[in-house]
Amino acid sequence: MEEAVARGLDVDDFAPRLSFFFNAQIDFFEEIAKYRAARRIWARELKETFGAKDPRSWLMRFHTQTAGVSLTAQQPLNNIVRTAIEALAGVLGGTQSLHTNSYDEALALPTEDAVRVALRTQQIIAHETGVANTIDPLGGAYAVEAMTDEIEALAYDYFRRIDELGGMVESVKQGFPQREIADAAFELQKEIESGRRVVVGVNAFTEGDNQQTDLLKVDPALETKQVEKLKTRKAQRDMPAVEAALKALVEAAPTDTNLMPLLLDAARVEVSEGEIIEALQSVWGSYTETPVY
Repeated sequence: MEEAVARGLDVDDFAPRLSFFFNAQIDFFEEIAKYRAARRIWARELKETFGAKDPRSWLMRFHTQTAGVSLTAQQPLNNIVRTAIEALAGVLGGTQSLHTNSYDEALALPTEDAVRVALRTQQIIAHETGVANTIDPLGGAYAVEAMTDEIEALAYDYFRRIDELGGMVESVKQGFPQREIADAAFELQKEIESGRRVVVGVNAFTEGDNQQTDLLKVDPALETKQVEKLKTRKAQRDMPAVEAALKALVEAAPTDTNLMPLLLDAARVEVSEGEIIEALQSVWGSYTETPVY
């Protein structure tokens, strides 16, 4: 938002087109409070910090995907329940769109049956439960309101720490968000391994974990077929146009030129994403992440 406004864009011209992508974890009320806090922060910042006048700019549009990390390879049918609870949290928190993971994704790409169950989970929530008929149905509940306030305050504390480090880009260079994520993942794993956090079918209630789950097996011949299709498609392109688009991108990359129109031009003449990346790497090199520890 700050960068766009600094470039001269009017906030109400682009804010309504922005959207976000959130993960839905298994802690039900905490997840609902997280989405409510995010929506409240967005509305406040757009109105008070950026002076947005269009009510559409105040609305935080976001998509939610259920948590892949919560899926277990042990007793995978339990994942149907986990996904349903996570999806429900997203809906109660105000998500506009939703992706529900399939129960076998901790083991392989999902089978058609598993995908259908994931889809039906959404449809049951949408058409049978009535939870989408009321805006913010848990608003006013003490536990949810208190947790929303707490998460909002903690989020602002993160914003402050990131600003003190010089902004998000500088924070990434210093490994700050990577360390926070790694530390949280490490603490979670320690809780699971010590038994302080119960994961059903993994470190508790493990009896009956001897059923075989039918997994999707992809025919290796499909890889060969897809490679050949790609080669054929590339051979049919207007190669002078492809080369000209890549040349223009390479020449503009070291400057302050807006690269987006050039990227679109490249896509229109069927320059591949890999070719675009290689062209930019020839100018900027490859990014190497700072080690977390």
